[in-house]
Amino acid sequence: MGESTVSTPGSEGGGEGGSGGESTFTVIVAAAANLGIAVAKAVAGAVSGSSAMLSEAAHSVADTVTELMLLVSLRSAERPADEEHPLGYGGARYIWALLASVATFVGGGVFAVYDGVHTLTHGEEPGDPLLSYTVLGIAFLLEGYSLRTGLKQARGAAARFDVHVRHYLRHTPDTAVKAVVMEDSAALAGLVLAAGGLLGGQLTGSGVWDGVASLCIGALLVHVAWVLGHANAELLIGRPLPSPVRAAVRAELLADPHVVAVLELTTLLQGPSEALVAAKVNFRDVSTAAEIEAACDRTTRRIRDRFPAVRRVYLDPTPGRGTPTGQAPPR
Repeated sequence: MGESTVSTPGSEGGGEGGSGGESTFTVIVAAAANLGIAVAKAVAGAVSGSSAMLSEAAHSVADTVTELMLLVSLRSAERPADEEHPLGYGGARYIWALLASVATFVGGGVFAVYDGVHTLTHGEEPGDPLLSYTVLGIAFLLEGYSLRTGLKQARGAAARFDVHVRHYLRHTPDTAVKAVVMEDSAALAGLVLAAGGLLGGQLTGSGVWDGVASLCIGALLVHVAWVLGHANAELLIGRPLPSPVRAAVRAELLADPHVVAVLELTTLLQGPSEALVAAKVNFRDVSTAAEIEAACDRTTRRIRDRFPAVRRVYLDPTPGRGTPTGQAPPR
């Protein structure tokens, strides 16, 4: 699959990494789970006096805000192209997803680190951890269900492209599913850390364990925010189709009898299931204008049939400038 979900290296087909409906359902499940968990963690943290529990509450609040932003991004990206935005609104998904990663960093990571440092420097009297253990257990089940929903969608998409789910999650432009899976995985790890902090404080009577757990949760959230932020920034800047797909597009162009060479090939991912192809093509000198028009129409249909995610194909008939092949490296 390379860098996107448009196609796989060994696949002849194209398509989406996950439908908009699947992504929306996945995000709604995660948002609903995190909202309830955030309230329960905040109450448990206040009762037990655990900084790790309060950090986990901030974690869940940040995740809830993140998922709400992802829902906005999904809705924004669904708007059709218009005169003011002729290439559509696919980029809106990545703008909101980038803001969501910032929310995770500020709302979860920074607060957790601050709370952990405050606990270590000012001390803490461990309270009754029973309620916290109960909340952590329930939260683990809910987060596990949310993660299962995200992984189910990711595995289905990975199976369609015949790649491992890790490869799919690493390279997919469907950042909504990627965010849900990463945040829920981090949430489960954070719950284990919070439980460890509570247990350490209960066995030793020291709040140091709780403060260290809070710091670890903060570091985990900062890492998740960085990975998601980097992925969305890369897509906003502009990411091409995977190298095998670019090679296949070039081959489709060269397969037409009127095409001599592909001088320049530019591709751009505009969304999880939307891509653009633009090429400077050297046609045979003896081809008539009608034959060139027909060749452009044929190759455009072939590219779209083979890679349904390619929504726009722009071909520019260009002289070969005296080069026998004229094949510049694809971009």
